[in-house]
Amino acid sequence: PGKKKEVEKKEEKIIKLGPTVANPNELVYGVVHILGTSNDTFIHVTDLSGRETFIKVSGGMKVKSDREESSPYAAMLAAHDVYLRLKVLGINAVHVKIRGRGGVCNRTPGPGAQSALKSLARAGIKIGRIEDVTPIPHDQTKREGSRRGRRL
Repeated sequence: PGKKKEVEKKEEKIIKLGPTVANPNELVYGVVHILGTSNDTFIHVTDLSGRETFIKVSGGMKVKSDREESSPYAAMLAAHDVYLRLKVLGINAVHVKIRGRGGVCNRTPGPGAQSALKSLARAGIKIGRIEDVTPIPHDQTKREGSRRGRRL
């Protein structure tokens, strides 16, 4: 009748996500891959090797309408989500790889790519190198349109 219940004390371990850092003032780099097409903008953050994905967000995940997926506003919202996740992981600097559709398609990045990069920079993430990684064909299949081009 007078038995006391044993109270089990669970040791709560603090789970630290992201790369381990000895010096808190040290810059911890990730790689931001931005694919800007005419229909959508994708922001994909990996570690330096590209093997581990930290977060992947697109403009279509942030807005309801299909026509607004590639808009600069949707890219800004996606970049803000990326910033919040990187802050949790402890990544404070990034290298940026911007990519257009490429190939036989349009080689210029879409309207959301620049605003995504600008919004990441304004959020306070240090930006290391910016590189254009749009695939450019050296010899290709025949592009759409005839020999005289697309006639309007």
